Amino acid sequence: MTTTPTTPQQQKCILKAVVLVGGAQKGTRFRPLSLQLPKPLFPVAGVPLIEHHISQLCEQLEQLTEIFIVGFYPTEQFADFVSDCERKYPRVPIRYLQERCPLGTAGGLLQHKSILIENQPPVALFVLNADVCGEFPFTEMVQELDRKKDAKCLILTTEATREQSVNYGSFFILCNVGIKRTQKSLLIPPILNACKTFVSTQISCGVYLLRGDSFCAILEQAANVAKERGLNTGSPTMQLHQSDQIWFEKDVFPQMTSDGVLFALHTNRWWSQTKTAGAVLYANRHYLGLYRARCPEKLAANSLCEIVGDVYIDPTATIDPSAKIGPNVSIGPKAQIKAGVRVRESIVLQESILDKYCCVLHSVIGWRSYIGAWARVEGSPTSPNPNVPFAKLDNKPLFNIDGRLNPSLTILGSDVNVPRETVILNTVVLPYKDLSANYKNQIIL
Repeated sequence: MTTTPTTPQQQKCILKAVVLVGGAQKGTRFRPLSLQLPKPLFPVAGVPLIEHHISQLCEQLEQLTEIFIVGFYPTEQFADFVSDCERKYPRVPIRYLQERCPLGTAGGLLQHKSILIENQPPVALFVLNADVCGEFPFTEMVQELDRKKDAKCLILTTEATREQSVNYGSFFILCNVGIKRTQKSLLIPPILNACKTFVSTQISCGVYLLRGDSFCAILEQAANVAKERGLNTGSPTMQLHQSDQIWFEKDVFPQMTSDGVLFALHTNRWWSQTKTAGAVLYANRHYLGLYRARCPEKLAANSLCEIVGDVYIDPTATIDPSAKIGPNVSIGPKAQIKAGVRVRESIVLQESILDKYCCVLHSVIGWRSYIGAWARVEGSPTSPNPNVPFAKLDNKPLFNIDGRLNPSLTILGSDVNVPRETVILNTVVLPYKDLSANYKNQIIL
């Protein structure tokens, strides 16, 4: 006798979510901003990156009962963040689960499966990668999984250009045959993640919804696949390492595709990755736009100083009334913006000081950094090509194929001092540097 899978509409209050944050060995392209704190905790639009995930989950899903943050960072690095989230979102318990070692995108879920299903097993489990940002249709995903009785997993997808799609996980989307033709059924190629051969313009958003009554069995089956893959590796050390790692992209999704239980939901909403430090300003711009649409009270008012467009200013920051700030600027706690300062398309982090009449454009100013009077700190704007449909932000490496530095944002690590009347252009500066001259297109080690 076959049983129909339980759906979220048949049971209440049994949705859970997992946010995958990785560890210190991951996200190295985010340096120097990740040298001081874990990349998922970097503040964008006034709050840590993964808090945007948490806030959208809590706002959209009344049935959400628990959120788990899974990674191999030490637990103490997330303790303050978890406590702060528990205060802000008291309805939903939030916990950090530490992996014993890097276990891949699915291995941490298998290690902690007993915790994920304790108290009340979820009807559906959201899995989100920490290094993506966007306006996520969580409610629509739950409704779509409820409609797809055969689905055991739903992947959120979006569209990219043909040239950019090879840098993401790509999919073939098959149209269902029926009265209405909808692009929901999913076929995944054998090599999913960043396949260099063009497959499709449909790419993964790094957001999955697993059916709760089957995800444990799916992960255990994937563990066997991963173990076989590790045994086929020549080095004994590599065998041991790879047999512990389980990946959604390599081990879980291909098998689910073969079984015909993997489906997709396409979204046209804003979405991007935050792989590099240069991507944070693009994320900042769009999250500030979401504030304007959903909670405009979070944005700064013109009463503080001259505000242009969307600007977030922490209540503890000090702003001179003659400053001009915006658009798309976030200013962190206890920052000081003095007379005549101009800030545009930038993030100014905690306790930084921008002295009189300095100018900061397309830059990230690190914690406790100082910009001298009349100094100019400027980077190159980073945005998708507005003339190309479905174009995504390019996460370019620091250097091009000729070994030259790619033009990008100016990024100052923590505790950097920029002297008065100097120009810093398209430059990356590591923490604790006292600059003494003008710099252009350089990395200051």
